[in-house]
Amino acid sequence: MNAIIFVFGFLFGAALRYSKVNRYNVISGLAIRKDFTVAKVIALAIGIGIILLNIEILKGLASYHIKPFILGGLVLGGLIFGVGMAILGYCPGTLFISMGEGSIDAFIGILGGLTGGVVYTFCVPYISSILGPNLGNISLNSLIGTNSLFIILILIIGFLFIVTAIAINRIENTQNNKWVISGIALAILNLLVFSEAFTNRPIGASTTYPYLGDLLTKTINNDYFNKIETPGNWELKFLTGAFAAGLIMSLINKEFKFTLMHENWKNYRGTSLIGRILWAFFGGFILIIGARMAGGCTSGHIVSGGMQLAFSSLTFAIFVFIGLLVTGNFFYKVPK
Repeated sequence: MNAIIFVFGFLFGAALRYSKVNRYNVISGLAIRKDFTVAKVIALAIGIGIILLNIEILKGLASYHIKPFILGGLVLGGLIFGVGMAILGYCPGTLFISMGEGSIDAFIGILGGLTGGVVYTFCVPYISSILGPNLGNISLNSLIGTNSLFIILILIIGFLFIVTAIAINRIENTQNNKWVISGIALAILNLLVFSEAFTNRPIGASTTYPYLGDLLTKTINNDYFNKIETPGNWELKFLTGAFAAGLIMSLINKEFKFTLMHENWKNYRGTSLIGRILWAFFGGFILIIGARMAGGCTSGHIVSGGMQLAFSSLTFAIFVFIGLLVTGNFFYKVPK
């Protein structure tokens, strides 16, 4: 099983790296509305996944794994996650891929994320009141059941997501279609990971940070660590595979390079190395705080949950993009 998880992580890293959606310039490019590759890959993967994953589940080959609709956590966590994503320029999963390529700021972001994970472990008993209320595991299927209407709706909604990805690409007017391969590959990978023949769970990344952080600091004698120990262990193995994909593929393509300052950062935030280090650490810190408040991240909540038409995941996605775009508008300004 460990080998299978590692291979899935490697495929995850390879799929995202193919269209470069793991990279700082691409994710920060979405924050400043100059690169929509991330949005296209996510929309396409969700659209294909809505149709195929629900069919897979209806056939009894997989199960739903719906995250609970915890209103406060989704709204506040989504906004905080979006802010961290814009500042850092990475997601919890893409950090490991980019670190494999030699991105020093990704490594610093991971350190910030580990710190955020440990802090969250200490804080979670005291903030439970602001995370609720828990409205349950709500999805389209839980509301209307498995019937003809449900099948018609997943076909329509899945098609709309796919059309949205294509429309964004036409508006962006780019000739690079690698995002199509990444979106399809991400959807297929989710089908495999969800399958009862393999791991029978969704893809995820952010639980790695409190899990590993708590292990390193020996903060394990608490209810939160007991809750995240199993998924955290799985996700750490998964992200190890993603790191290997970034490292091996960048070496093969002769693209491996130790980099702290990326083009977008230098253009909008200047050339201070200390500035980038501090902001990368802070971005990673709040990224994981937001993810744990909401119960997931880009891969485990937005993509995996979106494919299941989970209301919690779709709500989280809305507030993540609000936080991302608003922060991008104020944080990235050309130095005078």
